[in-house]
Amino acid sequence: MSGVLHLERHGPVGWLIFNRPHVGNAMDAAMMAALPEAWMELNTDADVRAIVVTGNGQAFQTGLDVQQLSRDPAALREMSRRTRRADPRLTAWHLGVAKPVVTAVNGICAGGGLHFVADSDIVIASTDAVFLDPHVSIGQVSAFEPIGMVRRAAFGSVARMALTGSHERVSAAEALRLGWVSDVVAPDRLRAAAQELGQRLADNDPQAVAATKRALWAALETGLSETRGRER
Repeated sequence: MSGVLHLERHGPVGWLIFNRPHVGNAMDAAMMAALPEAWMELNTDADVRAIVVTGNGQAFQTGLDVQQLSRDPAALREMSRRTRRADPRLTAWHLGVAKPVVTAVNGICAGGGLHFVADSDIVIASTDAVFLDPHVSIGQVSAFEPIGMVRRAAFGSVARMALTGSHERVSAAEALRLGWVSDVVAPDRLRAAAQELGQRLADNDPQAVAATKRALWAALETGLSETRGRER
């Protein structure tokens, strides 16, 4: 796997770790190209029953590395193509990963990093985690990330973050209150807590877990009666 992503396996838990700490784990062309392959590798590994996503260094994920992309016309065209088609191909949800995904936010989560929060099954965070969406502050429309966040949180809190841009920073404690994350732990406990949660998920029947995950996500996209009828 590319050096910009680390894949690890600890027992039944697979780890996908962003590894560009010197730039806040921002996504360059290499990382964007590697993400679909990384997700599929973990999703098809029979020994992996749950997946944890986190970042090395002081940041979890800070979105696109616009400086690198500006120097790589081919990568910029590819990202533009994905955006036009509403097919970013960055997260487990984008790529149809059936296994349960835990996102462990270890620091700053900004802009495109919110994709991984919005599209995760379970999110936990360290006490020093911070969430923000700076798009409008630099003249860009924020669409995909807040739309995803609205599915798991109250509209007002997401709209405030998206519309105020870099002026609004949501702490881990506030994210817990808002329901964006389900648990907040000390920074030095985050990976252990994510591993423990992953192992609890892995202890369950994998087919039942996959079907339950599918039903829960379908409920966000369809009506209540339709979803219940389908899952019967």
